[in-house]
Amino acid sequence: MSQQQLQQLSQELQEIEEQIEALQTNVQAIQQEKTEVDEAIEALRSLETDSTVQVPVGGGAYLRATIEDIDEVIVDLGADYAAEFEEGDAVDVLENKKERLDDRIDEVNEDIAELETESSELEQQAQQIQQQAMQQQMQQMGQGQGPDE
Repeated sequence: MSQQQLQQLSQELQEIEEQIEALQTNVQAIQQEKTEVDEAIEALRSLETDSTVQVPVGGGAYLRATIEDIDEVIVDLGADYAAEFEEGDAVDVLENKKERLDDRIDEVNEDIAELETESSELEQQAQQIQQQAMQQQMQQMGQGQGPDE
């Protein structure tokens, strides 16, 4: 009976570990997105009209381009939507996006913490089961020996 419990706990622990790894990967992706938003905010704050920039065209290729008008910025809103904003408003939209990303990171980290707590509890259960099994074996060995032995 205890062997089955240990196998079940081991399987549950493995599933939790896989969930934690997936969530940690998710956090890394969100942090990467946040870094890109930070870079965009910095660029908007530092660029001026007639600045020369490198524009990605895909496949790792870039073109040099001159900014005609920094006052009009197109910002990705998500869900395949984008909108045009004045420079200051674009920065505000990106700052809000950054805050939402921070909130998502916090939520995912909370989920990770809950799973780690659950994992610790399951590990303690497994240790208790192992200790009980060892005690039972010791008792059985002690009962098998007679006083003459």
